[in-house]
Amino acid sequence: MKLVPLADRVVLKQFEAEETTKSGIILASSAQEKPQEAEVIAVGPGGNVDGKEVTMHVKAGDKVIYSKYAGTEVKLDGNEYIIVKQNDILAIVE
Repeated sequence: MKLVPLADRVVLKQFEAEETTKSGIILASSAQEKPQEAEVIAVGPGGNVDGKEVTMHVKAGDKVIYSKYAGTEVKLDGNEYIIVKQNDILAIVE
């Protein structure tokens, strides 16, 4: 099964949360922050969304930073994904 986003939606796969700090302290799972960095898995076609023409600026394989509380979490075939609107993506990491 595969996810195919509609309109200006983007499917993201989050990177794993940091389990240790830079100084080597191991964090409990409750203390780990939800990562805001993810890989783009699939991109919708864009087009006319809410009366405005939307051009997609990201592509599958891009690493991006997205808004902290954006999107809808989805579990499919044992993997967790987040579906966000393109305007919830803040930057592409190069």
